[in-house]
Amino acid sequence: MSNVSAGFRLVRAGWVLVREGVVAALPGEELSGLPKFGWRMARLFTRRRALAYERSDRLAKAVVRLGPSYVKLGQFLATRPDVVGNDMALDLAMLQDKMHTFPKAEAIAAIEASLGRKVGDLYAQFGDPVAAASIAQVHAADAMHDGVATKVAVKVIRPGVRRRFFQDLESYFLAARLQEKYIPSSRRLRPVEVTQTLAQTTRIEMDLRLEAAALSELGESTRHDPGFRVPSVDWERTGRDVLTMEWVDGVKMNDIAGLVAAGHDLKTIATNLIQSFLRHTLRDGFFHADMHPGNLFVEANGTIVAVDLGIAGRLGKKERRFLAEILYGFITRDYLRVAEVHFEAGYVPRQHNVAAFAQAIRAIGEPIHGQPAETISMAKLLTLLFEVTELFDMATRPELILLQKTMVVVEGVARTLDPAFNMWKTAEPVVGDWISGNLGPRGMMMDARDGAKALLTLARQVPELAARTDRLSREIDLMAEHGLRFDETTAHAIGKAEARYSRSGRWALWVIAVTLVYIAWKMI
Repeated sequence: MSNVSAGFRLVRAGWVLVREGVVAALPGEELSGLPKFGWRMARLFTRRRALAYERSDRLAKAVVRLGPSYVKLGQFLATRPDVVGNDMALDLAMLQDKMHTFPKAEAIAAIEASLGRKVGDLYAQFGDPVAAASIAQVHAADAMHDGVATKVAVKVIRPGVRRRFFQDLESYFLAARLQEKYIPSSRRLRPVEVTQTLAQTTRIEMDLRLEAAALSELGESTRHDPGFRVPSVDWERTGRDVLTMEWVDGVKMNDIAGLVAAGHDLKTIATNLIQSFLRHTLRDGFFHADMHPGNLFVEANGTIVAVDLGIAGRLGKKERRFLAEILYGFITRDYLRVAEVHFEAGYVPRQHNVAAFAQAIRAIGEPIHGQPAETISMAKLLTLLFEVTELFDMATRPELILLQKTMVVVEGVARTLDPAFNMWKTAEPVVGDWISGNLGPRGMMMDARDGAKALLTLARQVPELAARTDRLSREIDLMAEHGLRFDETTAHAIGKAEARYSRSGRWALWVIAVTLVYIAWKMI
């Protein structure tokens, strides 16, 4: 029955997208056959007033009707332009995570259940909500520290939001399975795997202890950085459903008039923002992955304070070297080196030709060098680069796509502050410093040290590896002699899973068909 209810929720979501004109806004003229017929029918059922809105506005109205889980779905898909396309990803990135507040009494009940203490014992004063998003809302409060009342921000999970999210996730998984089964061309995008990533991301974001840990980690890595910080965490008043942190007094970065009125230098803020982001990415391999202007405050002294660290990105040392060498290669027009980095990192399969790949990279880089530096977008460069790599069978790298999405947002914020912003000139000190420290003699010594540690670890594991190899050899001999066999339990489980998969697909198709007939009958 869960598949039936998931099917109904899926049909309802599709109907809302049709009525709000989201489907009609897609480039349907390029379609043919049944998909084009469906697109034309969607245009007929679109609300007339919806046709006056831009596609991004239609998306915003649709997800508000569908609820908080669809806001998160949209924001997640904004990080996957490889799945939804660059234009749609940009529209989804503009979704505002603003929802109606829930009653203060429900927030108090959630806090007391999570921390096991009365709100009066935790806070000297607990105020009304000041902001609300899809997963949680924020209250202003006063907490006592050493007998002194300190203003804090208290983030509280929405009641029932986990149950609602997991119900909608069933619909997403059903849609992904049907897509993989009936649209073979979509299988390379791995829709079920994408949905699993969404589910994991959502679970992490709904445990506020993990967000607190991310704030703590980023706070430690940036404590000596000029002009950037994150709020400190009050661990005594933080649990699974509640996060208490330092209250931030500042001007939101999307309030340009407010920044000017406060006397801030917008060009300096833009430079500080980009250099801070690149520093976190290259130096630490850990960055705030939701740096839209609503999550960024500027304090009176010009320091940028980033809040809402529910989504964070990580890059390993190999990925950081990959990014730095690509950027430096484009700056110096060394396209062969850029191509070689892709092959060395294992991102492009070895059957392709390095010189041919370098030629494709040159097609991206040369037009850029004919433009003024302030008009060149680093985010657009990475977008074009990923488009080219698809031609050479480069597998999707979620960590690089999240980096690309964040860079698009951060660069957009910087250009809002300074329309003549020169991304390359601003990035060069950070990128150059990282390259000199990690790819020069000092970097080689660090690599040698890491290599020695890896060899020592491997040497310690030699006895265990030898025993495993011996067991594997014996099992292969038995397999060669008797063939590969499943035990009865495994065979039964495979048959049961296959039957369930086929049955869920049939149920979903019947539900969709009956619902569409009902909608058509009501319209007539």
